[in-house]
Amino acid sequence: MEENSIQPEESGLADELNQYIQYTPATQGQRFLNWLIDNLLMRFGLTYLSGTVVGFLMAKLFPEYTLRVIYSEDRSDLILIGVIIVIFNYLLYYSFCEKVFKGYTLGKAITGTRAIRDDGQELTFKDAFLRTLSRLVPFEAFSGFGDRPWHDSWTKTSVVKAR
Repeated sequence: MEENSIQPEESGLADELNQYIQYTPATQGQRFLNWLIDNLLMRFGLTYLSGTVVGFLMAKLFPEYTLRVIYSEDRSDLILIGVIIVIFNYLLYYSFCEKVFKGYTLGKAITGTRAIRDDGQELTFKDAFLRTLSRLVPFEAFSGFGDRPWHDSWTKTSVVKAR
């Protein structure tokens, strides 16, 4: 991957020095580690926790339906519930972390990278949410093998080295 410089846009007197700041894009290796760490956390931590909560709530609020879903040979309802939980967790984890923690997720914090807008500014909630929605597009993960993943190019954001 080529080393591109992303320069922030000037937005006021306090940001006047930002025009001289250049960001170094994260490497493909860093981005892969970000994906791996974040997905392991989501799949084994967040999904286990939220699946347990959803199962408990379903058993309390809809006991007959829950028993039917568990003991039925038709697994379509169970699969649908699982898919909804995974998508919800994905949207929650990435959108929340990238906004609240100023472009960091656990994976990005470990690898020393963060997500920013192409103008150098911090992500807005809309930016973080749209990045996450873009990640849900089928085969989007394979776009990471190119110069720039779709969730970056479509949302005008980048992942850069933070240290």
